[in-house]
Amino acid sequence: MDHDGTPTGSTPDHATAATRRRLLATGLASLAGLTVAAPAATQPRRAAADLVSAYGLDAGALGLRPGSPDDQTAALQRALDRAAAAGAPLALPPGVYRIGHVRLPDGARLVGAPGACRLVFTGGPSLLSAGNLRRVSLDGLVLDGGGRSLPAGRALLHCETVEQLTVTGCTIADSGGLGLYAYATAGSIADTRITGTATVALVTRNARGMIITRNVIDRAGDNGIQVLRFEPGEDGTLVTDNRITGVRNRSGGTGQYGNAINIYRANGVIVRGNRIADCTFSGVRGNSASNLQIVGNTVTEVGETALYSEFEFEAAVVANNIVDGAQTGISIANFATGGRVAVVQGNILRNLTPRESNPDPEFLLGGGMYVEADTAATGNVVERATAVGIQIGWGRYLRDVAVTGNVVRDCGMGIGVTVVPGARSTLIGGNVITGSLRGAIVGLDHKTPVTGDLATGGAERYPHLSISGNKIS
Repeated sequence: MDHDGTPTGSTPDHATAATRRRLLATGLASLAGLTVAAPAATQPRRAAADLVSAYGLDAGALGLRPGSPDDQTAALQRALDRAAAAGAPLALPPGVYRIGHVRLPDGARLVGAPGACRLVFTGGPSLLSAGNLRRVSLDGLVLDGGGRSLPAGRALLHCETVEQLTVTGCTIADSGGLGLYAYATAGSIADTRITGTATVALVTRNARGMIITRNVIDRAGDNGIQVLRFEPGEDGTLVTDNRITGVRNRSGGTGQYGNAINIYRANGVIVRGNRIADCTFSGVRGNSASNLQIVGNTVTEVGETALYSEFEFEAAVVANNIVDGAQTGISIANFATGGRVAVVQGNILRNLTPRESNPDPEFLLGGGMYVEADTAATGNVVERATAVGIQIGWGRYLRDVAVTGNVVRDCGMGIGVTVVPGARSTLIGGNVITGSLRGAIVGLDHKTPVTGDLATGGAERYPHLSISGNKIS
C-alpha cells in the first residue's frame, strides 16, 4: 500500500509480510502456552526468551516485566524508542502491563501474542498515541481502558497525521472515551475487536484512504464507526466486512448518535458487506457524503432508518442490501438542501414499523423506502411496511424519479407519491403491488393521503405523474 493508502495490489513483498505476521502470531501464541505451562522452570524461560527475540527485540530483555503491579510506562517508552531506532519490532512476552500514556515513535512495531498481551490503562490523555509519523504498526495487543475516563475527543489509541497506520488482530476494550481515533491518516484497521466503548468505537477524520475491514464492534455508547471530515472532500475510505452490534446513543439527539456506521462530509466512501444489528438509530447513515456506495450490507433490528443518504450530497448507490426490522428501510432525502442523484436497486426491505428512537409525528413511520430527487428505484422488494412500501417526494420536493420493476407486498399503502404543486416528473411503472390495505398508489400531501387509488384512475389530474403497467392485486 502506498503512503496515501491506495491499494497497490498483491506483490511478493506483501505476501512475505503477511507470512511473517502469521508466523509471528503463531510463535508468540506458542510462547504464551510455554510460559504458562512451566513458569518456574529455567529451561522453558530461556526457550521463551529465545522465541520472542526471534521475532524482534524482546521487551522482557529491555526491562518490561509481565504481570508486574508497577506502572511500566517509562520502560515501554524506552523499549519502543530503542526498537524503532534499530528498525526492529518490539515483541512483548505474554502478560499484563500497566501503562499510562506512551507515545509511539516513528517506525514503531509493537507485537504481542493475540489475546495474551494486555496493556492496562493507568491514566493520562490516551494509552497509546502517535503523531506526525510515517509508519506505526500494532499487532496482537489488548488495549484495556478499564472504563477510566478520557479527555473529550481522546481515544485509547489516538493517532494524528500518520502516513501508514496498521492495526491488526488487536482488542480495544472498555475505553472511557473513544476507542480508536485517526486524523489525517492512511493505512488499515483490520481483524480488530472494539468493545464497551463509552462514546464512539472507531473514528477517522480527514482520512487519506483508510481501509477498515473485518473488525468486530460491540457495545459502543454513541456510534460504531465514524468517517468524518471538517469540510466536504474526497476521502475514499473503505468500510468492509465488519460486524457491528449493540450501538446506543448515550449523547442523545435525533440521529447524530446511535448509528453503526456514520459517514459525514466524506466523499467517495464505500460501505460494503457489513453485518449490522441492534442499533438505536441507523445501520449506515451518510450525511452530506457524495459518491457514497452502500452495497451488500445486512441490517437487522435498528431503531430508525436502516440505510440513509441525506442532506447536501450528490450521487449515492444503495444496492443489494437486506434490511429486516427498522422504522424505515432506505431514505434518500433532503432535496431542499441539495440532496440528489441516487440509484436504489436490488434491496430487500422487510418488517418496517414505527419504533421508539425517533417517533417524529410529521412523517410516515413504517416505510420501506423514501426517495426525492433525480433517483432511480428499481428491482427492490418491500414487504410488510405498516405505513407505505415506497414513498416518493415530500410536498413540492420531488423531481425526476423513476420507480420501476419493484415488488411491494402487504404494506399499508403500496406506493405513496406527492401531488403537491411544484412536484416534478415522476414515473411509476411495471411494479407488482399486492395486499395494500389503503390503496396501491396513493397521492399524498406530505404524509396525508389526498386521492383515491391512482392505480385505478385519476393520475391524469397530475401532470408530473406517469403511471402505467403496474400489476395490482
